[in-house]
Amino acid sequence: MSKYLKIIALAIILTLGLNQAHLAWGSNYEDEINDQIKNLNDKISSQKQKISDIQDKQQKYTDLINQKQTEQISLKNDLSIINDRLDKANLEIESTELEIDKTNLEIKKLTIDIQSKDEEINKNKEKISSLLKLMYKQDQVSTLEVLLLNDSLSDFINQLKYLQNTNEGILSSVDELEKIKTKLESDQELMTQKQNELSKLKAILDDQQAALQGEQQNKSYVLSETQQSEKQYQLMLKQAKREQQQAEADISSMEKSMRDKLSKLKNGNKLVYDGFIWPVSKNYISATFHDPDYPYRKSIGEHSGVDIRAAYGSSIKAAADGYVARVKSDGSKNYAYIMIVHANGLSTVYGHVSAASVKADDYVTQGQIIGRSGGIPGSPGSGPFCTGPHLHFEVRSNGLPVDPLEYLQ
Repeated sequence: MSKYLKIIALAIILTLGLNQAHLAWGSNYEDEINDQIKNLNDKISSQKQKISDIQDKQQKYTDLINQKQTEQISLKNDLSIINDRLDKANLEIESTELEIDKTNLEIKKLTIDIQSKDEEINKNKEKISSLLKLMYKQDQVSTLEVLLLNDSLSDFINQLKYLQNTNEGILSSVDELEKIKTKLESDQELMTQKQNELSKLKAILDDQQAALQGEQQNKSYVLSETQQSEKQYQLMLKQAKREQQQAEADISSMEKSMRDKLSKLKNGNKLVYDGFIWPVSKNYISATFHDPDYPYRKSIGEHSGVDIRAAYGSSIKAAADGYVARVKSDGSKNYAYIMIVHANGLSTVYGHVSAASVKADDYVTQGQIIGRSGGIPGSPGSGPFCTGPHLHFEVRSNGLPVDPLEYLQ
């Protein structure tokens, strides 16, 4: 057999051998991968069903809460609402944990898929490398040698066709390899996105657990203060409603008074509105503006701001430049707040403050520390009803409460 025919024969044997080995290896490996992926898909489907079931239960609790909020105000009924809110919050935590587990399973499935493609890439590299070594080795056979070493023109043409087909096969393998690499890169990007989603879910879970702790503190405080007495509970509600009404009247009066002062002020700082910053670190909102789930909206009134989760004693910053119109903080458990008047007819209120570091008529700049947050039931400045450590933050436009989230940067 000619030297060139030996090379061709070796190439054929090697190609067939690699293909057969790849098919044998690929069949076993793919079966194993498919089993793993099927198992993961089953688990993911199971998690999805559990999440769906929990969401159905959450909706039932929401309906129960809405129904009880239309009933007569009583200690028994309001404690039942708190219990329903606690159960609903626990379900939200469970649902979030399931979402985390599901995301982990999807990441695991993606990892297996990437590993499988890595193996496929390596096998393709071995195959291409072996063929290239045969075809482009140092003693590469020239076209003239191929012609001289063949007995007929027909053999020569057949061998040229084989070379052409082999080259085309290698090019096809290279194209396939590029596609696999592109797919792999896309999968890796998807994995990064999944991991980011997982981090966000964990943060949400932490916030939900903190909110649940606040609800539990609220329940314990109400039970402790009332000794489960309906009469005492009704007195607490009256006190809370009285405090809110007094705060509303004071805020309205002091805003008008401060604006009258500013209109007569000749040498004071001129107010310019340039947007509001977050008064505490941007965080979980435990109650929104006019929140339909606010537990005391019927007995005390609409929620006139947003509750921003903040550790007890966190620094409170002025949302914008302005003049302090009112500071109500005497160290007692009564509701304490700070009010600041800004430009453009806007004012801000910072509620449940545990301490104030400014006084009425002070000029403050945006970001200046004005006090400390509170919000724990029974703590200084909390008021009769409070739902865990947070800052109650209001924005008012021409004296009327508006949604703060529309103004915060």
